[in-house]
Amino acid sequence: MAEDVRRRALRLRQTLVVALAVVSGATDAIGLMALGGAFTSVMTGNLVILGASASTADAELAIASGGAIIAFCAGAALGARLAGSPIPGDRIWPRPVTVALTVELVLLAGYAVGWWITGAGPGTALTLVLLFAMSAALGIQSSTVQRFGVSGMSTTYLTGTLTTVVIRLATGRGVREVWHSIEILVGLVAGAAAGAGLLIVAPLAAPVLQLAVLGAVVLVGATMFRRS
Repeated sequence: MAEDVRRRALRLRQTLVVALAVVSGATDAIGLMALGGAFTSVMTGNLVILGASASTADAELAIASGGAIIAFCAGAALGARLAGSPIPGDRIWPRPVTVALTVELVLLAGYAVGWWITGAGPGTALTLVLLFAMSAALGIQSSTVQRFGVSGMSTTYLTGTLTTVVIRLATGRGVREVWHSIEILVGLVAGAAAGAGLLIVAPLAAPVLQLAVLGAVVLVGATMFRRS
């Protein structure tokens, strides 16, 4: 019985992690398409953009990509402080994870307010503020997920996840062994598609996806795992 409960709890955590990947995908799509042309979680991409902007003397792009990198790092540091490191005897969903994700939710809510009061058309200065707020939010999420202590689990750094999937499949491992990683990758792509789609058909609704999904993760994490 206890093993069944633990297995269900692990499955629920995986579902919530996939949901966080959806948030990452939507946030990156919105940042790239509508807020300065920089990523909010893909810092490798931002480093490349920063280097390219230096060669093309594109000051606006350099500020957007460079600022996003700094904001992400600040968020990752804050997330590490809030969520802490894995410890022996950790719960499947430690309470500090919920605390850190709540702070992320506050940052995304701040971005949403700025987006809405400008009618989905923030000026240059506010565009950067909103981009940096989202970058900091995903920085928090990136380091918070590390509290689970699961090797290779990430909702933002997914190049490594994709590489691991390919290596394991190429060396004869079954799909079942990497299915949890495939779910996260699919969640990221689905989130990006949904975020981009909302920008095209209903720009004012774009933040709703991020807030709804992250809010659901925080709520479920705070209630279901506390009971278990």
